[in-house]
Amino acid sequence: MRIVIVTGLSGAGKSQVIRSLEDFGFYCIDNMPPAMAPMFVDVCHRSQGKFDNVALVMDIRGGELFNELHQSIDKIREGNIHLDILFLDASDDVLIKRYKESRRKHPLAEDGRIEDAIQKERAILSYIKTQATHIIDTTDLLPKQLRDQLANIFLKGKTHTDMVVNVLSFGFKYGLPKDADLVFDVRCLPNPFYIPELKQKSGMDKAVNDYVLSFPQSQEFLEKIKDLVSFSMPYYVEEGKTQLVIALGCTGGKHRSVTFAQFLGNFLNSKEYHTVITHRDIEKDKILAEKS
Repeated sequence: MRIVIVTGLSGAGKSQVIRSLEDFGFYCIDNMPPAMAPMFVDVCHRSQGKFDNVALVMDIRGGELFNELHQSIDKIREGNIHLDILFLDASDDVLIKRYKESRRKHPLAEDGRIEDAIQKERAILSYIKTQATHIIDTTDLLPKQLRDQLANIFLKGKTHTDMVVNVLSFGFKYGLPKDADLVFDVRCLPNPFYIPELKQKSGMDKAVNDYVLSFPQSQEFLEKIKDLVSFSMPYYVEEGKTQLVIALGCTGGKHRSVTFAQFLGNFLNSKEYHTVITHRDIEKDKILAEKS
């Protein structure tokens, strides 16, 4: 079991860190009272692997409760648990600029003076910084660069990408998927709907697959889609995209689009992308018929 305590200067990027760690598969809790941390970690430890990676944000927002952080860390370390302390820092000028831009009040800026609040916070956090396993200075880091540093620390040794690819089939007559990043229209290909023995089947049936891909243009179209997706995927990963929706549409979303989604999804799975195949409208005609 791995526990990551995320702490550091207010405005240094803890919210961005939590979003990234969630994408990496961590169960995250923001603004955890330190005194509760050992009990929560014990519950996770007894969950039989359901919470193997946990990130807890504990910072100055806890007020006087934050003073119990040192004791909580000692208690957590008594168990058979891998504990990391991630400390986020940034220059005073950048922290002030971020607060000015966000128009949020610093937790310690009782009189509104951000500069004084930052110095007070640095003094309070000075000891925990010396205990940190990892220190990241976000002064000059773009969100993508911060995410890359986190990946180097917490995804070390993993070969798969954390981006989830959803390959989605749909029917144009039911509307375009609003969350689609890439859309391919396969209505230009021969339609099994007009073959009596295939009309009631779907792209999940081998007979429909065989028919759709029996045409040279279908084979070539599929290869061109695979080629384009293979080319672009590494660039989506490099840009830090966490979810990609590839939509393939035919008229009703039951035959051609389902066939292509299945083949493309299996292709991406074979390339070790985390792929989910979804057929949005495959049962839509049956449902509408039952309602009418």
